[in-house]
Amino acid sequence: MSEPSAGDPGALAARLAALPDEQLLAVLVVAAAGRDKLTPLYEAATRLLSETGQSGSEPGVIPGTPDAAGYGSSPDLISSSQVGGGVGTVTGQGAGAAGPAGGYTRSGVPTFGSVRDKVERRIGTAFGARALDRQSPAGRGTDEQWEAREQAARERLAQIRTSLHEGEEA
Repeated sequence: MSEPSAGDPGALAARLAALPDEQLLAVLVVAAAGRDKLTPLYEAATRLLSETGQSGSEPGVIPGTPDAAGYGSSPDLISSSQVGGGVGTVTGQGAGAAGPAGGYTRSGVPTFGSVRDKVERRIGTAFGARALDRQSPAGRGTDEQWEAREQAARERLAQIRTSLHEGEEA
């Protein structure tokens, strides 16, 4: 009997069902991180994972990976919600909250969602700038020059074709 393909949802469900609870929660945390519609699932899985003594606050880290000594930041430091805002000390209840703060993990690594949003914003800005350039007098002038050159090229090509065909008729 052949093994089910990796894209088979039934096979994936069976493999997930075979995992111990802690590992399944860790997989859910990693899979739901940065997905807006799955935020409640991410928060619930992170909370349950922390109750079992595991750390689920670092999406993308394989469960059981030892922490490197001196790497990252202390638990009472989270990143600012502003891009490039640096890290500030936060104390009190909010310091232990699970999940990314302002698009960054507690260790300062940007989340996939924040990177995707930044790329989409830059693409939108580029397309908007291009559209505005075409509406400006200088942009319209450039478009008119381009069209004039294209028309001149078409006319010259027609002349060349005509001259080639004249030699064939003789």
